[in-house]
Amino acid sequence: MTMTASPDRPAAQTGPRDPNLFDTVVLIGAMTLLTAVSAYQFLSWPGLVGAVLFVGLIAFASPHIPPALVMRLYRAQPVDRRNGSDLYDALDELTQRSGMDCEPALYVVPSLTLNAFSVGTPERSAIAVTEGLLRKLSLRQTAGVLAHEISHIRNNDLRIMALADGLSRAMQLLSWLALVLAILYLPQYLAGNVRMPWLGLALLYLAPTVSTLLQLALARTREFEADHGAVGLTGDPAGLASALKSIEQYQGRFWEELMFPSTRRVPQPSLLRTHPATEARIERLRRLLPAPGLRPIGEENDAPRISLVGMSPSQMRPRYRVPGIWF
Repeated sequence: MTMTASPDRPAAQTGPRDPNLFDTVVLIGAMTLLTAVSAYQFLSWPGLVGAVLFVGLIAFASPHIPPALVMRLYRAQPVDRRNGSDLYDALDELTQRSGMDCEPALYVVPSLTLNAFSVGTPERSAIAVTEGLLRKLSLRQTAGVLAHEISHIRNNDLRIMALADGLSRAMQLLSWLALVLAILYLPQYLAGNVRMPWLGLALLYLAPTVSTLLQLALARTREFEADHGAVGLTGDPAGLASALKSIEQYQGRFWEELMFPSTRRVPQPSLLRTHPATEARIERLRRLLPAPGLRPIGEENDAPRISLVGMSPSQMRPRYRVPGIWF
């Protein structure tokens, strides 16, 4: 399938395309190096070897976590084809266009937030959409969201982001150890009995901040690429742009993150990837032209889809999760 473009509005491509591969390799390498250096500061060579083994363990184990297990943690329910036939029709079409051999399983999360996420590998994956997203978005918009998640799966982004998340959590642990170490050694330092490795402690303490910035940069590159891949699957940049705009309107903007949960339109759940600014994503989508021979999915069906898995309002009530309310 091909997409035409004007000189200033390039069309989306449907084949494998990853101009951000170099950025991804550099960012993952930087996070790995930061983990190794921080561990070396704390435990010398044994720490360095342990950090390398830790990175290898995450890289090996993350693809083998069953998607169904992750879905159970979020109380997600599988969608029956008889109740969600239109969604499965869209998913079937998108999977076929993507060239993947295995179709992702489809789940619904009992939450009134508007969001979606995917887990697994191209060989075994699952996509979860929230009940709130199904209630607010049209099928055309939902198809764009599903295509975005399929692009993540096809590009193997989930494995990369799982590795980045594991490295970031390792940095947080080392930071806490550095803080405890500083507190324990402070009395002896004041008494002049020991010398404090201030440089090493400062590095360990600041490492999580640097790691988080690298992780956000990595997420930004992968999200933009998934948007581009989604348009290549749907041939409908306007559909995905409309979905992003609707989610932004219902979910609330960044400044609302600073408010107490009760003052926000919809409090943000605890697990869901950090995305680039919605305005930047929509602007990039507007530069893409639809495919002339590719029919957008869901244009003819805008009916709401409520409780595809039989969820009652009580199942979607707010629940307390540290550090706040989870809707």
